[in-house]
Amino acid sequence: MTAGPKTSRPGKATLPGSAQLRGWLRRHMAWIIIGAIVAVLGSVTVAQSPANTERVPLSARNPAPDGAMAAAEILRRHGVTVTESDSLATTTSLLAGKPRATVLLYDRNGYLDSAQLHSLLQSAARVVVVAPGFRTLTGLNREIHNAGVVPNGTSTLEAGCGQADPLAAGRVSGRGALLYTGAAVTCYRPSTNDGGMYAASADGRLVVLGSTALLSNDLLQVEGNAALTLRTLGPTPDLVWYLPGLGDVPKDDGPPTLNELAPPWVGFLGLWSAVLALLAVLWRGRRLGPLVFEPLPVVVKAVETAEGRARLYQDSRAVDQAADNLRAGTLTRLARHFRLGSESGANAVLDAVSRKINRPAQELRMLLLDHRPRTESELVQWAQSIEKLEQEATAP
Repeated sequence: MTAGPKTSRPGKATLPGSAQLRGWLRRHMAWIIIGAIVAVLGSVTVAQSPANTERVPLSARNPAPDGAMAAAEILRRHGVTVTESDSLATTTSLLAGKPRATVLLYDRNGYLDSAQLHSLLQSAARVVVVAPGFRTLTGLNREIHNAGVVPNGTSTLEAGCGQADPLAAGRVSGRGALLYTGAAVTCYRPSTNDGGMYAASADGRLVVLGSTALLSNDLLQVEGNAALTLRTLGPTPDLVWYLPGLGDVPKDDGPPTLNELAPPWVGFLGLWSAVLALLAVLWRGRRLGPLVFEPLPVVVKAVETAEGRARLYQDSRAVDQAADNLRAGTLTRLARHFRLGSESGANAVLDAVSRKINRPAQELRMLLLDHRPRTESELVQWAQSIEKLEQEATAP
């Protein structure tokens, strides 16, 4: 038998572009997930790095409304060398080379103790502390005390003292500011009996400002805020902008914590374990497939539903809601009995009942619509009354 001509075997059909893309994604899904996780972790690390613009309140590199970048830049343009610091060690090192420098201190969390604050005050020519708390203020000067806050409704304060800087600045913002008393110089008093928002020691080496709004980017241009800020922070050619951090918290003599006992690689191991756990969840979730909803042969009796809802109303003391449900049910059943239709209003139902039982429609309205029980006992009595009304209306 002579073999016929060989027929060419049809080649593999080329998949459409979308099908090829799905196939490629399916084959490389694991690497895509790992790459996405690494990218997210890298973005978080870069976002938290010190090179990025800070978001710390009153930071000299924070352009947000609660930052103080504008004040720092203006001081630099006026010839003041502004050096930022976030640790006591760095600040002390800077002051060793600049003995006449001014230090801006904003310790909003109260990290520094009295010994650290005393050392800082001795090292600097001047210290300007902003909105200090009790611990910070006591560590710097035991004669100056907190005197409350500026009363509500007081938006601005006048200098009210003979100090040169407040007199030149004039009126400043005072809303929400802290007040201090006991200082040799006290300015910006809401009244003669209150403390002032500006306090200074007799030698002028310690100045207390009771408001962060004076330095903030948001309110620096308001009233005399900028003038008071620049005159208070700029009398010396060097300014150390010091915002204490967690590293400044003094170490106690207690036992070491678990974080201190653990080796450095534990943190990386925990992060890697979390990545593996996430990959395992994605792997097992794909193997199990999507959830399948299957109806179950469960029938809940209407009486059980009604009793359960009644218990919920009773537990929450929802008398008004229960009364509204009883009223709506009664009107619906009466409308169905008199064949008034689903669109009939309450007035039509009451008129039909009035004609049936020979009672005034106004009396029925007061009973069924206007009466609002307030207690559970009133609700029970009212429910019995409308049930009796329904029985009379539907009686043959």
